[in-house]
Amino acid sequence: MLKNIVLTLLVSMVPVVELRGGLPFGITRGLPYSVAITAAVIGNLIPVPFIILFISRIFAFLRKKIPKLERMIAALEKRAQNKGDLVEKYSALGLCILVAIPLPGTGAWTGALVAAVLGIRLKKATPAIVIGVLIAAAIVTFVTYGVTKII
Repeated sequence: MLKNIVLTLLVSMVPVVELRGGLPFGITRGLPYSVAITAAVIGNLIPVPFIILFISRIFAFLRKKIPKLERMIAALEKRAQNKGDLVEKYSALGLCILVAIPLPGTGAWTGALVAAVLGIRLKKATPAIVIGVLIAAAIVTFVTYGVTKII
């Protein structure tokens, strides 16, 4: 069981996959819902403070050391800026909604990147992201439970 908990946590840390992939992964590996949810939520949240605190420095370093990555970094920043319109309009609630929607291009990684690009401090961004991840966990759990009952 510990192996499946760790795997669920790790899968949930992967960008794009995040909780929306990690939670069903844990459940299909036989973890009880409560354990799978806990592992997926924790795994999804682990990268958040590091992204908010260090992504700007990482981008600056990469631009300096590997100029060929400029286009990719600029695209990521532009995407975050575009997603940031919701956050700028609704503040913490907007960030929470952005993270809570369990679709590609949303989630904790995107929320943390948007917070970093917009200069939102960790102290203000973290509660909104945590609540968004918990809402996403409820949605994904509901969908996963329904799908597993059908199958």
